[in-house]
Amino acid sequence: MEGNRMLRLKVIACDVLNREISYLSSRSGCHVDVTFMHQGLHDTPDKLRASLQQEIDRANGGFPYNYYNTAPDYDYIIIGYGLCSNGAAGISSSRIPMVVPRGHDCITLLLGSKEAYHERFHANPGTYWYSAGWIERGWQPSEKRHTVLLREYLEKYGEDNAEYLMEMEQGWMKDYKNAAFIRWENLANTAYYRSFTQDSAAYLNWNYLEYEGDQGLLSRILNGVFREAEVLVVPPGKKVVQSFDERIIRYE
Repeated sequence: MEGNRMLRLKVIACDVLNREISYLSSRSGCHVDVTFMHQGLHDTPDKLRASLQQEIDRANGGFPYNYYNTAPDYDYIIIGYGLCSNGAAGISSSRIPMVVPRGHDCITLLLGSKEAYHERFHANPGTYWYSAGWIERGWQPSEKRHTVLLREYLEKYGEDNAEYLMEMEQGWMKDYKNAAFIRWENLANTAYYRSFTQDSAAYLNWNYLEYEGDQGLLSRILNGVFREAEVLVVPPGKKVVQSFDERIIRYE
């Protein structure tokens, strides 16, 4: 809130945060207008950047409920992404300031801070993260993933090639040894998500870990509370770049 006026926030976020952002938006004191983007954009950072920029440009076109020119613009554009393999690097807004979380990816938003993420990352290296959104909208390592890919490869490429492709698929997984479920108690279906992660860990012969998430960071952002240590407020005309230090991002 600014005085007695409700802030108008345009949120552009990854769909893996759909449940968390939808829940917190319903409790926000701001007007929150959300566009969720397909999780698969993560796989191609250049495509993610282009899609983000397109939505930012659209938001700069004006607030869609501007009756009789009473509310011409959003006050802020909230980017519901971390740096995400530099997919968010290079984005800019022509007229409306952007708010970008200081995080390498969305796990920071789920755990509540980049410090919490850093602590858990170093305490348990080789951790693959699972959450409600990642399980619903991602393609997480699991028995189902293995079975579906194997069938697909067999049908398309034959047995010998399928075996090679599956070896390639399993290759990157060798860097992991933990499956960690991030639990938000205020979301439904926790038992299902926990069971999915536990079953995946057992199938992959990984350790099962579980962490309680923290809604504080996302809640503050969606209520228009922007702490310099947690987010970068990017003035119009400036672009986001990686800072290569503990701030993670800066603008230039």
